[in-house]
Amino acid sequence: MKRLTKWLWAAFALISVSAAWANPKTGPAAPAPAAASAPAAASGVSGEVMEVHDVESYTYLRLKTASGDVWAAVPTTKVKKGAKVTLQNQMTMTNFESKSLKKKFDRILFATLAGSDGAAARAPSAPAAASAPIKVAKATGSGAYTVAEVIAKRTELKGKQVQIHGQVVKFMPGIMKRNWVHIQDGSGTAAAKNHDILVTTLDSAKIGDVVLVKGQVGNNRDFGSGYTYPVLVEEAKLQK
Repeated sequence: MKRLTKWLWAAFALISVSAAWANPKTGPAAPAPAAASAPAAASGVSGEVMEVHDVESYTYLRLKTASGDVWAAVPTTKVKKGAKVTLQNQMTMTNFESKSLKKKFDRILFATLAGSDGAAARAPSAPAAASAPIKVAKATGSGAYTVAEVIAKRTELKGKQVQIHGQVVKFMPGIMKRNWVHIQDGSGTAAAKNHDILVTTLDSAKIGDVVLVKGQVGNNRDFGSGYTYPVLVEEAKLQK
């Protein structure tokens, strides 16, 4: 399996694609990687790059924005001081300490870059194209379920091994020493909030990959800051 460029997001919270399970009290919205973190609701923060710090696997930026200076961490990319950039898919981490930089940030955004300045960093967590409906054949064999079936049967499946055949619609690596993946297979609907499921894994993938997920169903996982997942698949293996 191809390894994506590894970037440490240290505490990047995870928002489900197309606002799936968007209510943090009732469904999967975003894991807060540490108790001190919380997801950022805003999007499209723009500013001028005032500082650039490249470390292994990712890049720190200090941006001058209309509302003041903002620190951000993005996947490793080439950005020059003075460049105008826009952040997308950003999440907020408070009281975050970078051991690589030996610096503590009161507030930092973990994000990707939009536009020409961020082409190299955009792909890892950009949502799947909405114009192409997802339809993936159900897995076969023992423990095979669709996404919607796992969500519907989450209580009875808790702690059990399942197989789900689906398409990767969001991928964010390095959160709490694992990768966080959202998959969909065409079952369920966004309105019913049963079409998208979170998977945690040590394996890598990229947006658009069709994978076979094999992992254990977890229920009511609380990652802090009020963000609880009624159901997810943990310690999973991904097979293309």
